[in-house]
Amino acid sequence: MASVDIVIPVYNEEHVLAQSVETLREFLAQHPEHAWRIVVADNASTDGTLRLAEKLSDQYAEVSCLHLPQKGRGRALRTAWLASDADIVSFMDVDLSTGLSALPPMVTAIADEGYDIAIGTRLAKGSETTRSFRREFVSRVYNLLIKAMFFTRFSDAQCGFKALSREAAHELLPHTKNEQWFLDTEILIIAEKGGYRIKEVPVRWLEDPDSRVRVASTAWEDIRGLLRLRFSRLPRRPAKRV
Repeated sequence: MASVDIVIPVYNEEHVLAQSVETLREFLAQHPEHAWRIVVADNASTDGTLRLAEKLSDQYAEVSCLHLPQKGRGRALRTAWLASDADIVSFMDVDLSTGLSALPPMVTAIADEGYDIAIGTRLAKGSETTRSFRREFVSRVYNLLIKAMFFTRFSDAQCGFKALSREAAHELLPHTKNEQWFLDTEILIIAEKGGYRIKEVPVRWLEDPDSRVRVASTAWEDIRGLLRLRFSRLPRRPAKRV
């Protein structure tokens, strides 16, 4: 049995947090093969999100709350993952746009199949995606740009559904710099180029019309991040001690 932390980074998500945590708890109860913990990582919310997260933490033993005084999705993930003592660390978006059925296969890939990282993909065979043409176009162009610049094999850098072994997280995160939305891509590029094993799991994904992602500003952040990595020396994985 592996211990698994599922981090949900939140910023002003009071309206959806409780229902999402309840949905996730009900799903995890059907999969007792692992020891699950839900970590709500609040990054400087200005509404009642933090109070609600604390209430949920008090109400359920398997839910904990982490508060960061600074905004930043990447910052929230880095802080939660580095503080975790779980065998596997993961995250998902609070809107649960990605079907939860992909979670057990991702954990199994790391716990039983020897992978270092497992990611949901909306762009591989077997995935089912419902989203606007604009977001579909931007996503495909972005992932093609990654492949052109770094010759990577993974198909979808941005799906908000990922898991890492604790060892991989602790090795990779010190080499990352982004505190916002680009952290996903940064981890994957450094990991693949460093020799880490990555498994992709096709997912069902339904676009949330209330998504807080701002496509234009996020795209500019991503381009700057890609250029920074392209002209950086990417680290190799540390040799394992015998």
